[in-house]
Amino acid sequence: MFESVKSAIEGLAGQKYIASEDIAITVYLALKMEKPILVEGPAGVGKTELGKCIAGALNMELIRLQCYEGLDESKALYEWEYAKQLLYTQILKDKLSAIMQNESTLTNAVDRLSREDDVFFSNKFLLPRPILKAITNKNRTLLLIDEIDKSDSEFEAFLLEVLSDFQVSIPEIGTIRADTKPFIFLTSNNAREMSDALKRRCLHLYINYPSRELEERIVSLKVPECGEKLRSDVVRAVHKIRELQLKKEPSISETLDWAKALVILGIKDLTHDVAVDTLNFILKYEKDIEHTKNHSKNIFVH
Repeated sequence: MFESVKSAIEGLAGQKYIASEDIAITVYLALKMEKPILVEGPAGVGKTELGKCIAGALNMELIRLQCYEGLDESKALYEWEYAKQLLYTQILKDKLSAIMQNESTLTNAVDRLSREDDVFFSNKFLLPRPILKAITNKNRTLLLIDEIDKSDSEFEAFLLEVLSDFQVSIPEIGTIRADTKPFIFLTSNNAREMSDALKRRCLHLYINYPSRELEERIVSLKVPECGEKLRSDVVRAVHKIRELQLKKEPSISETLDWAKALVILGIKDLTHDVAVDTLNFILKYEKDIEHTKNHSKNIFVH
């Protein structure tokens, strides 16, 4: 556990994550208060990476649930091992006569059979998925629920019990509560608005694109072979491109990819021609590339 905001910053730095003070404060308080944290912001600003680095810094087991449209409880919480249940059915069928032969009445026979039936829906046949794994883990776990905004509102509603009480309800078994509460870390790219009920159960953190100075520090840390002049040129260009009206602005991850690509190509200075020829490393749509080219004289060093 981080002992202070400063130790949070230092711990994350040890995982090569440069955390601003507001990020460190929110993470520190979420851990101390044992509350889930909802991290929102544009894609590629390091939300998922922050969760991974917290787990790494605190030696937590990382359990990740990647959300998508149509995600349901059977993929997130648990499902029954039907093959094992089918095998048990066959065994029960073979032993049925032996089980029933000592029962004198039909009522007793039905009661005896129903006791055997209960075994079908027990922990023996339960296949835990990420949420149930995190709830039942004896060691402190970081449950990373990634891109929650891609899931349906029904799944979001299902999560409320987990977020507020650190427990899950399985109809056939009952309520399972966490002996050791997991640290629940949710990320959202703002594809849709999260409900008030979910936000109320979490501490909120918004991560935006970093300042030029911070982004240069990130590039220096992640791509140390990138020279100071090239690093400054790349970050300056990316920040100017983000000011354009684009379908998708370049994220930090794209800045790093661009810097790595230029280093591999042996580029020392980001000239206008080199920048235009390598725009596909930071822009993912052809219309964005063409729009940036039309403004290239105001963006790139000549």
